[in-house]
Amino acid sequence: MGTEHHISPKHALEICNAIRGMRAETAKEYLEEVIALKRPVPFKRHNKKVPHRRGLVGWDAGRYPQKAARAVLSVLVNATSNAEYRGLDPEEMKIAHVSTKQGRTLRGWMPRAMGRATPKDTETVSIEMILTEVS
Repeated sequence: MGTEHHISPKHALEICNAIRGMRAETAKEYLEEVIALKRPVPFKRHNKKVPHRRGLVGWDAGRYPQKAARAVLSVLVNATSNAEYRGLDPEEMKIAHVSTKQGRTLRGWMPRAMGRATPKDTETVSIEMILTEVS
């Protein structure tokens, strides 16, 4: 579980949908390629005005959400190290469940003219990941 990451909820959702069901090593390589701008993440739900990307199979719209990919990668590395600590084989791990949920909203204010202010809130995202061993 990774709590209160300062990333986009939409990007986190699309990454989680892309890596769900993958093996842990494959998902780690995939996220590293997304960070390096080598492979795009298909945007299937939040894809209004999202351009086409080369390399997507079965889908056209995609992006390279680097910041969210780093956060999901850190949760994945943490989950695999926890599995290894418990005596499970990290190469035989599969992502059985991965989801995102809304974290705490950090309230903020942006000063404006004439002594006024506009609310500028920061959304946070919690990432939940469960790995299972596949034989």
